[in-house]
Amino acid sequence: MAGCLLVQPIHWSGIEALERAGLSVRVAESTDMTMVAHQARDCVAVITRNAGFSADAIEQGRVLRVIGVHGIGVDPVAVSAATEAGTCVVNTPTANVQSVAEHAIALVFTLAKQITMADRAARRGDFGFKYQADLIELSGLKLGLLGFGHIGQATARLGRALGMSVVAYSPSRSDEAFEQLKVERATNLEAVLTEADILSIHLPLNPSTRGLIGAREIDLMKRDAILINTSRGAIIDERALIDALQRRSIKGAGLDVFTSEGMGQDYELLHLDNVVLTPHIAGSTEACLARTAREVADQVVCVLEGRRPQHLINPDVWIRRRTA
Repeated sequence: MAGCLLVQPIHWSGIEALERAGLSVRVAESTDMTMVAHQARDCVAVITRNAGFSADAIEQGRVLRVIGVHGIGVDPVAVSAATEAGTCVVNTPTANVQSVAEHAIALVFTLAKQITMADRAARRGDFGFKYQADLIELSGLKLGLLGFGHIGQATARLGRALGMSVVAYSPSRSDEAFEQLKVERATNLEAVLTEADILSIHLPLNPSTRGLIGAREIDLMKRDAILINTSRGAIIDERALIDALQRRSIKGAGLDVFTSEGMGQDYELLHLDNVVLTPHIAGSTEACLARTAREVADQVVCVLEGRRPQHLINPDVWIRRRTA
C-alpha cells in the first residue's frame, strides 16, 4: 500500500479521504526535517502545514510524487527542488479564506475595544476602567488592505459590513474585483499606509514582500492606526514594529504570525500592552481545518490518480511528473 506522510496532523476527515483512496497514512514523529526526510523516503505523498518540506527531503523522496500544502502559503516548501525532481506541489488557496478574514477583524475588535485589558480589569473588579479606556468606534473609519486576493476580499466585505470604507493595494488584481466590492483602488503602497486607520496585511511571503513593512513604512502610518497581520510574520520588519509600538507612533498591532514561532519569555512583543498576539490560529477553526484537510487530500489523490489538480503550484512539472 502506498504511503502518505503527514508532517503535521490534519483533520480526521482528510485522513479518511486519503485512506479511502488506498493510502497508508502516518504522522511524522517530529517536524525536524532530518527526521521527516527519513520517514518520507518511501512515501508517494507528503502533506505539510507551516513546517514545510525541504530540498534535502525532496531529494531523498525516491518515489515522492506529490507534496500537499495544508493552506495557502508555499514559501516553506522547496518548490524549485520539487519541480526539478518531477514532484507536484499543490495547495488549498480558498479553504481558509473566511476563517482568516474573521480572525483579522477579531484582532481589530480586540484592539479597538481593548478587550484583553478590559477583561483583566473586570476580573480584578476595576469598573473604573471605562473612564480611562481609549476605545474606538469602527464605523466610519478606513480599512486599508495590502493584498486583495481571496482573503483580502473577504476582509473587505466584513469591513464594509461594519460601516468602514475600504482602500486596497494590489497591482495584480483587476479593476473589476475592486468595483464589485466597492473598494477604492490605491495606486501605490504609500497611499494605503497614509490613509488607513486600520491596516491589514494579506500577502504571500516572497522576495518582494519580505520586510515590506519596515521603519519607513510604519512611520507613514497615522499615529492612531492599528496594524494587523494574519499572513506571514516576515513581511513586517519585527524590530521596526517593536520600536514603533514602544514609541507609540502607532496605536497598536494585532499579530497572528511572527518571524519565528520559537519565542522565549524575553521576546519583546510579549511585554508590550499595545499589541495582541495569537499563536497562528487564524485558520484553526473546526470548519476551516476540516475543509482544508479534505481539499488538500483531494488534490493529492488527483495527482496520484493521474488527474491534473485544480491548484497545482508548479504547472510546468505536469507533463514530466514522476508517475512511479
